[in-house]
Amino acid sequence: QVHLMESGGGSAQTGGSLTLSCAASGDRDSAYCMAWFRQAPDKERERVAAIQTAGGPPYVANYVEGRFAISRDNAQNTVNLQMNSLKPEDTAMYYCAAVENTYCTGGHCCAFRVEWKYWGQGTQVTVSS
Repeated sequence: QVHLMESGGGSAQTGGSLTLSCAASGDRDSAYCMAWFRQAPDKERERVAAIQTAGGPPYVANYVEGRFAISRDNAQNTVNLQMNSLKPEDTAMYYCAAVENTYCTGGHCCAFRVEWKYWGQGTQVTVSS
């Protein structure tokens, strides 16, 4: 069982930066796929970035590539999303998700998992122009 808690959301101006953090508690022995999703009002949820806790290259969606970066800190059991050059269209609720991983060797594989088992409560990001 894994419990996820996001932090770091808030308000920013266009061009600003925020760092989201997802703290995982519970099982520390297994490898996990972990990801950030976001959902804006009246829009479908979309994947933003993903990473595999045991290593491998991370994945960042093309619409945030070059602006966002995902990283992991296994000692702290956290996954962070660094968001730079924020735009108003980045405004959304951001969610952290996790699922046990037995076959993905990197974030790209993790990103397209469909069965995300654990979810955080979300953290709001609002970018004003």
